[in-house]
Amino acid sequence: MATLTLTNLEKHFPGNVRAVDRLSLTVDDGELLVLFGPSGCGKTTTLRLIAGLETPTGGTIAIDEQTVDNLPPRDRDVAMVFQDHALYPHMTIRRNMAFPLAMRKIPRAEIRRRVDEAAELLRLGDLLDRRPGELSGGQRQRVALGRAIVRKPKLFLLDEPLSNLEAGLRAELRREIARLHQRLGVTTIYVTHDQTEAMTLAGRIAVLRDGQLQQVDDPAALYHHPANRFVASAIGDPTMNFFDGRIVQEESELVFRAERCFLPIPGPWITPLQSHIGNPITLGIRPEHIGPAIAKGDAVVIVSARVEAVESLGPESHLHLTAGHDRFTCRVTAVDAYQLGQSIDLSISTDALHFFDSHGDGVDI
Repeated sequence: MATLTLTNLEKHFPGNVRAVDRLSLTVDDGELLVLFGPSGCGKTTTLRLIAGLETPTGGTIAIDEQTVDNLPPRDRDVAMVFQDHALYPHMTIRRNMAFPLAMRKIPRAEIRRRVDEAAELLRLGDLLDRRPGELSGGQRQRVALGRAIVRKPKLFLLDEPLSNLEAGLRAELRREIARLHQRLGVTTIYVTHDQTEAMTLAGRIAVLRDGQLQQVDDPAALYHHPANRFVASAIGDPTMNFFDGRIVQEESELVFRAERCFLPIPGPWITPLQSHIGNPITLGIRPEHIGPAIAKGDAVVIVSARVEAVESLGPESHLHLTAGHDRFTCRVTAVDAYQLGQSIDLSISTDALHFFDSHGDGVDI
């Protein structure tokens, strides 16, 4: 196991492309940290920099406080699992898993012991004499994991290892990876753009955008306390609703006003929002915190909206709504029936508000 420290890490490509931009991050000993963000945000480049497959433009990479920037990949004691399992098709599964050990001239008896141990852990014991073409996609990815496990590295680097699998296999392998991490306790950095993977696997999630770190925290904190509008929109399905408007003083009351949205500001928010009076601001509301006014008791009616689409998902439905130029979503129970074109009044629980300034930064309560 190991601690990984990235300090002001940078990687520039021709055309003034900053794939990684002054990234500072610490991954604790035995932690599973997820690098999360959209395509092109720098996740895979960061992983390749850690592995030594790319050379940093600036900054440092340290494993257990030892700087490894100038070490070749083979000397960093890391194991990387790629999106494409990259197995040798002419070799048996046993030989595929043993290959990295054979290259390091590990004694044959030790290689066999490690391969058998990893195969048992991954439930691959009866497949060792087969070739990759005889295995399913999920089995091949387990072999790729096994090939990393046998090395007993300080760091596991997993680059979207499940993205080529169908949904059912992704869920199965996701549970497998969580079990393996719990069993092995090896420091792991996992790259994904799938928020379900990120939320269910991670001890912490580092959210990246354009090569820059936006926020790093545990999944619950990212969901309930996003640092900015980008994080708020990246975490959550359906995504957070946003209403662009202004904070205005109306007689003795502070209110938020948008095109067709009106919300008296509740007590805890009055002081933080005083400095934003008259300025553009965005109100953020999760879909589960907005719904038909009749079902919200004493919550405040904020907007009348038109139902544009209904997605039925079994125990719940998602209503896609419009109010003027605003488009947003709310969650309702499956027993509620709504028709396309129907107008409904909506309200929110006022203890579930988020506000973002004109730069997209969150306003702290």
